[in-house]
Amino acid sequence: MATLLLQLVGLGVALVSAALVLVFIVAFITATKMPPCHRHEEEKFFLNAEGQKEALPSIWDSPTKQLSVVVPSYNEEKRLPVMMDEALNYLEKRQKQDSTFTYEVIVVDDGSKDQTSKVALKYCQKYGSDKVRVITLVQNRGKGGAVRMGVFSSRGEKILMADADGATKFPDVEKLEKGLSDLQPWPEQMAIACGSRAHLEKDSIAQRSYFRTLLMYGFHFLVWFLCVKGIRDTQCGFKLLTREAAARTFSSLHIERWAFDVELLYIAQYLQIPIAEVAVNWTEIEGSKLVPFWSWLQMGKDLLFIRLQYLTGAWRLEKTRKGS
Repeated sequence: MATLLLQLVGLGVALVSAALVLVFIVAFITATKMPPCHRHEEEKFFLNAEGQKEALPSIWDSPTKQLSVVVPSYNEEKRLPVMMDEALNYLEKRQKQDSTFTYEVIVVDDGSKDQTSKVALKYCQKYGSDKVRVITLVQNRGKGGAVRMGVFSSRGEKILMADADGATKFPDVEKLEKGLSDLQPWPEQMAIACGSRAHLEKDSIAQRSYFRTLLMYGFHFLVWFLCVKGIRDTQCGFKLLTREAAARTFSSLHIERWAFDVELLYIAQYLQIPIAEVAVNWTEIEGSKLVPFWSWLQMGKDLLFIRLQYLTGAWRLEKTRKGS
C-alpha cells in the first residue's frame, strides 16, 4: 500500500513537472521579443469635423498639446455622453482660465457594434477635430489594445487614460498631475500617476457577495505575487503618464485585454519609472463589460502568462529608448 502511494505521488509530481515544462515551452515558442502594433489602413486616419480623412500623428513626434485624454470605448453609446460632457466642460473651463492650456480627447472605438463612433463624432463636430478625435478600430482588440492605439496617436506632453463610463470624477486629473509633480525630478522624463480606489475597499466589501470579495482578494494576491509590488489598485482606468513613459511602456506591451494595466506597471517597475498611487473619487456605474467570474479567471490566466513569458525570457524588455 505504501509503495503504491509513493508511486502515485511520484507520478503526480512527474505529471505536474511535465505540464510546467510544456507551459514554459509553449510560452517561449508562441511569444515575440517585441509586440507588433499592426494598424489596418483605415486605422491610420481619423475623420475631421468636415468628414474628411486626416493622417494620425505618432507618439514619437514632438508634443503639440499639454494633455491628451485617451478614452477606450466598446459599445458605449449610452454611457459615453455623460463622460464626454463632464470631461469637455472641465477642459474648456480650464482653457478659459488659462489660455496657455491645450488639450485633445481621443475616443478609440474598439470595434463597437453600436453607434459609439457616431456619438463620439458629434463631439468632434461641436468642438472641432483639433480637440476631439475619433479612431474607429476595424475589429475589437480589447481595452489594452484600444488604449495603446490611442496613446500611439496622441500629441500631449502628458497622456491620461480615462474610462468611457465616467466612473472617476474627471477633475481629479488635477490630483494625478500633482502626483506626477511630486515625483520630480523624472528620470529620462518618465513618471506615472495611477488613480486608486484602494481607500474605498472597505465600503465596497460591505456591498459585495463573499464570492466576489474572495475573487477580488485572490486577484490582488496574484498581482502582488506574480507581477507588481507596492501598488494597491492596478486596475483603476484613470492613469496619467508623461509622454516618454507612455511611449516606452506601451511600445513594450503585449497584453491587450483587461490585465494590460498589470503588464504596463510591471514594465514601468522594470524600467524603474517612478509611480505615484493617488486616491480618486470613484463611483460604480451600471453597464460594466466585466463578467465577475469569467473576467477574473481570464485576468488570472493573463497574470500567470505575463510572469511565465518574462521569466522564460520569451518576452524581453530593453532599457534603451526605441522609436517607431
